[in-house]
Amino acid sequence: MRISELSATSGVPIASIKFYLREHLLPAGEAIGATQASYGDEHLHRLRLIKALIDRGGLSVAGARSVLEALDEPGVSINHVFGAAQAAASAPSKPCVDVAPSRLPGLGAHRVDAAVSAMRWNAAYASAWKAEAAAVLDSFAATGHPELIGVLDEYCRAAEVVARADLTAVLTQPGVGAMAESIVAGMVLGDSLFAALRRVAQEHVTGQIFPSTDTDTDIPLTVIGRITP
Repeated sequence: MRISELSATSGVPIASIKFYLREHLLPAGEAIGATQASYGDEHLHRLRLIKALIDRGGLSVAGARSVLEALDEPGVSINHVFGAAQAAASAPSKPCVDVAPSRLPGLGAHRVDAAVSAMRWNAAYASAWKAEAAAVLDSFAATGHPELIGVLDEYCRAAEVVARADLTAVLTQPGVGAMAESIVAGMVLGDSLFAALRRVAQEHVTGQIFPSTDTDTDIPLTVIGRITP
């Protein structure tokens, strides 16, 4: 197909396709003339993946390129693609500098280490993410909400359920290449999916805890029982 057909089929403007070609996110088509090229189904598939990673997954062009380059490497390994996708999908944030320091310095790191140990997770290469989690816990304390630190254990259990679901889905793919691409799509887009579903669930649980008939602003202790199914 010509570039105009590729654009019409994919829904990606021609200008964007040319940009992806220049940035080497999309492989060049087969030359059929001095200024024309032909594109196949593999280009359409790649273009849809690029669009999903950047438009829906929020990756930068550089981040998408690093992930796609990992996918294109000969003899691609699952671990390598996983690392590239993790690095591109959600780099740890910078430390928050506009809130007062926690009165309990090191609490976050201690709690995260304890939680990871309790879960018996083998996370030798996750130091940056453990530090990110610790920073969030410290921010809870620094902003006067240490009670939120208590969600950590439940978050850990939920995270393992989601991680197992992710990898179970990946294992259904035929071959390492398809599995690697599934990891990329699942990791980048899965973060957005889980965040969206979390908001839906929060609305549901909020309605259980604070029914619309409630008029008293004071929350009775018995309301805690409404959280459980």
